[in-house]
Amino acid sequence: MSSKLDKAREYEARKEEMIKEEQRPLFHLTPRCGWMNDPNGLSFYNGEYHLFYQYYPYETVWGPMHWGHAVSRDMITWKYLPAAMAPDTEYDGAGCFSGSAIETEDGKHLLVYTGVRKEQDENGDIREIQTQCVAVGDGVNYEKYAANPVITEDSLPEGAGRYDFRDPKVWKENGKYYMIVGNKTVDKDGQLLQYVSDDGFKWAYDKLVIKNNHRFGVMWECPDYFSLDGKQVLLTSPQDMLPEELEFHNGNGTLCIIGSFDAEGNFCEENCQAVDYGIDYYAPQTILTGDGRRVMIGWMQNWDTCGIRRDDFPWFGQMSFPREITIENNRLIQRPVREIENYYGKRISRQNVLISDTATLSSIEGRSIDMTVRLRSTGEDLSYRKFEIRFADNGKAYSTISYDPIENIVKIDRKHSGSRRAIVHQRRCKVAGKGGEITLRLVLDRFSCELFINDGEQAMSMGIFTDIKAEGISFKATGEAMLDVLMFELEKK
Repeated sequence: MSSKLDKAREYEARKEEMIKEEQRPLFHLTPRCGWMNDPNGLSFYNGEYHLFYQYYPYETVWGPMHWGHAVSRDMITWKYLPAAMAPDTEYDGAGCFSGSAIETEDGKHLLVYTGVRKEQDENGDIREIQTQCVAVGDGVNYEKYAANPVITEDSLPEGAGRYDFRDPKVWKENGKYYMIVGNKTVDKDGQLLQYVSDDGFKWAYDKLVIKNNHRFGVMWECPDYFSLDGKQVLLTSPQDMLPEELEFHNGNGTLCIIGSFDAEGNFCEENCQAVDYGIDYYAPQTILTGDGRRVMIGWMQNWDTCGIRRDDFPWFGQMSFPREITIENNRLIQRPVREIENYYGKRISRQNVLISDTATLSSIEGRSIDMTVRLRSTGEDLSYRKFEIRFADNGKAYSTISYDPIENIVKIDRKHSGSRRAIVHQRRCKVAGKGGEITLRLVLDRFSCELFINDGEQAMSMGIFTDIKAEGISFKATGEAMLDVLMFELEKK
């Protein structure tokens, strides 16, 4: 073990003991200490789910990237393991960037990641050189491959850029290992490249999977690539996007491209959509569970708001709740993993409640809950013009979810949640019109809100940092609306 990794492990073990339980979410994974960004290496190994993450243990700001490490039996309750990697070699001294993990044929745990080093270019500017590297281990300790990096600029196809080449996602198929990697071309366009290997260590360029053609942002980061429900699915996170109506927003976003293979095995696009329509969601990574479900976890943060944090928190960044994803009618459907039901506590149900102004309902409150609201008009004609759920409310601070049944727009809003900065506080989403009927499922876990609309047709996520004692929930209608509410308190078991 290198001195850098040993130092990080010693520091995080000591720092973790100083963090109070009430300063963390119950179920959303946070860094052991310090900073967290992209999920890495989501995999199943030795009977447990492993999740690594981009990590700087020493401060709650981005720094030289390490890999943090946690394990779980169900991807909901996590246990920290020692940091897996530190930037401690010539080829990754500027950072161990994002990547993935897989079990090798001989039962080892293989980590595939981007190593970053810095060099001076012909103009005298310092640039990052990104290459793909591997490390192998036993689920706790990992050794970097002596022949790293395994993929360098020498294997890039014509037109590919050498400076933005990162975030490998690895899988096995037909007895071979495959890897898809994000790249920015020399003309500043995103593309995804595929590599192939017989053993996971010696890699060769295979083909171009897809090119952005200057449609969605610039660099395409953190790709994932898999088959699901008879379709081929690409996930990627473009940087520097321009907005397109309410489908894509400014800045860094998440993209789901659904398609199929042609006769030559090339990917052909059929539909393109956002993964998450909220404020805080980026760089999702998926895993295929043993019972055949595809589960996705993303980073619940927005790169443009990373300077905003609670000063009393010794951590920054959290992962999303794991989501089961499916493809229905060529659209991405997302739902919280069914294992959430194992953490249900008290059940509260209210049926056929008429809302004509602002109302609170007995026992409907809390900051760690799974609540489903089914909303409808009181008759055949539309009987309300706006509906709002106010939550994490203490009379001064609160956040809201609102629905306009005429425009068919759902909005999340955290501007009153306690923030003193003019960051992104609102985001809107266009939903399918259903005559005033809508289902809103809200998962709260202390410092986050994840909204699933119409049984997972769309999802919207945002972090909130309101004091956890703010537990009030209320409902408001302009006009008259009928609703059913089913709420479960979430408890650690």
